[in-house]
Amino acid sequence: MHMGSEKIIEMRKEYLLPCLNYFYKDPPQFVKGDMQYLYDEKGKKYLDFFAGVSVMNCGHSNEFILEKIIEQLKQLQHVTNIYLTQPVVELAEKMAHILPGDLSHSFFCNSGSEANEGAMLLARNATNKQNFIALDGSLHGRTYLTMSVTSIPMWRADPFLPNVVSKGIEGSASSFIGDVENYTEESFRNAVIQLEEVLKKDADNIAAFIVEPIQGNAGIITPPDWYFKEISKILKKYDVLMIVDEVQTGFARTGKMFAIEHYGVVPDIITYSKAFGNGIPVAGFSTNKTIAKKFTKPSASTLGGNPVSCAAALAVIEYIEKNDLCKKSEALGMYLFDKLNLLKNKYSKIKSVRGKGLMLGIYIADDENKPLPGYVDKILETLKDNGIILGKNGIARNVLAFQPPLIINEKDIDFLIENLDRAFEKI
Repeated sequence: MHMGSEKIIEMRKEYLLPCLNYFYKDPPQFVKGDMQYLYDEKGKKYLDFFAGVSVMNCGHSNEFILEKIIEQLKQLQHVTNIYLTQPVVELAEKMAHILPGDLSHSFFCNSGSEANEGAMLLARNATNKQNFIALDGSLHGRTYLTMSVTSIPMWRADPFLPNVVSKGIEGSASSFIGDVENYTEESFRNAVIQLEEVLKKDADNIAAFIVEPIQGNAGIITPPDWYFKEISKILKKYDVLMIVDEVQTGFARTGKMFAIEHYGVVPDIITYSKAFGNGIPVAGFSTNKTIAKKFTKPSASTLGGNPVSCAAALAVIEYIEKNDLCKKSEALGMYLFDKLNLLKNKYSKIKSVRGKGLMLGIYIADDENKPLPGYVDKILETLKDNGIILGKNGIARNVLAFQPPLIINEKDIDFLIENLDRAFEKI
């Protein structure tokens, strides 16, 4: 018996912390998922075009993955990582084969925040330096250290976080460089210049530069092809590590297994989560042999690397490879990108189409380029009423986010575009 949306909202108010929000004025209660579809308590079917924020890359309740998880659950669920189990080393070996370049040593944990926290701790241990540099528009987690390298105001929830400035500062906080509101080639050039200026002043105190290859929550901010090669040269010049945060971009989302592969550089440390377990909490960070040797102080994660989460991650990778989801994401992403640009030519409020693969966004603003978050909310509500779940992001929450399960097809995209066209026409 399903309690329904009104009762769930009532109980959320009664028993959950008020920091937890939800989409829609009239939200459905989801009770079932089946690959690219969701169903509410009334039996209504929805095309999911957000995938739980880039988590369900292989689809909801994917039978292939579920069978592997259930098989492991029946054998061994948990003993913690101070004991020997097989799935964790099999997963580490598999990661060494699919990660970019020489990244070969991994640590598994439970969430993207924990992975980024661990990566930053690793960087401090490896360099014996304390500070970090992050980009304007960054979001790297909910823990204290990861919030300190998060620039989006709404996600800096700790009132005691240091105020960050653009010149390098003390403690765990970062320098934020770039200008996410000014999304131009020039702004990326300026970010590179700013990076070197910060490093000239303070490289001796900076452990690492942490960056998302494509900034999801900032509004699908997608750097030009040359960007990371220039960044990498500068970091190497000043002996500062590069941490690439693939929590939202990893596992075939952008048409590559990892988005940084589009840019032809290999980071010193890489982090990942979300789609790694296709709904099962699992995350990790990986590095090369040289840096790995410097992290010898005892560390652990009670649930990290447990047999079930490792079995899930192994099944996810196997499914992606068997079904060539990287190529599928690339091809369908191009198809969707072209369709969205046709809408851009039709509706003046669509200012740009951004992203790679099936991680795309459209920036919504008025004739003076002022963000229109209320307009975006109306679009989302209309699509939901017509059986489509879409996301939003951006500093002003005015970017429509297209991040569906990678197992969708062209008919799904056509259905989305048809309804999106009607929504823009109506609103």
